[in-house]
Amino acid sequence: MSSASGNGSESPEPGAPVERLSLGVAARLARYLQVLTQAKREGRETVSSQELSAWTKVNSTQIRRDLSGFGKFGKRGVGYNVDALLGQIRKILRTAGQHNIALFGAGHLGRAIADSDIFADHGFRVVAIFDADPGKVGRDVGTLKVRDVRDLRQVVEEEDIVVGVLAVPNAAAQALATALVEAGVKIIFNYSEALLQVPPEVTVHTSSPAVDLLYALYFYLT
Repeated sequence: MSSASGNGSESPEPGAPVERLSLGVAARLARYLQVLTQAKREGRETVSSQELSAWTKVNSTQIRRDLSGFGKFGKRGVGYNVDALLGQIRKILRTAGQHNIALFGAGHLGRAIADSDIFADHGFRVVAIFDADPGKVGRDVGTLKVRDVRDLRQVVEEEDIVVGVLAVPNAAAQALATALVEAGVKIIFNYSEALLQVPPEVTVHTSSPAVDLLYALYFYLT
């Protein structure tokens, strides 16, 4: 396997405080974290920069540059230790702790998200599920009961919720986003196609399978 270590004595020690990351670096580190999490699940102990490159489509030189900026990781001819690198990237991205999520929408998508480990693997825990449909309120989704959206503000305060995940129809998304902002939530993950209007201090990430497919298709065709 290739070298995975940074060069030079001026690199900070792994886990040392770092300055605010650029969007590009943060996005790549998050992708590395996703791949490493899956590698650990599959029982991998080490991965090389070439393997990370194949899985993330990020140039291996860029991967080594990204990681060497935060300290010395890995050994030449061995690669990166999956557990160690996972821990360090989580510290860099400040996801080493536990963060609580409120999920909106108890339909097929919402239940799939609640049953998935997609958030739990990275330190996020769904602690509340909401729906506006009286027929769904009170039903069990995993270990949680579906709550009425009218209880949003109270639950956000009681559960110390930092992220709202919207798995709702487009028409319902803006009203819920506004309610989350008013309750103090600063991060919204939007699975709808609605163009949400929020204050500048609130971060919205919209996940669209269609956009991801278009992105992949572009690189396939070019």
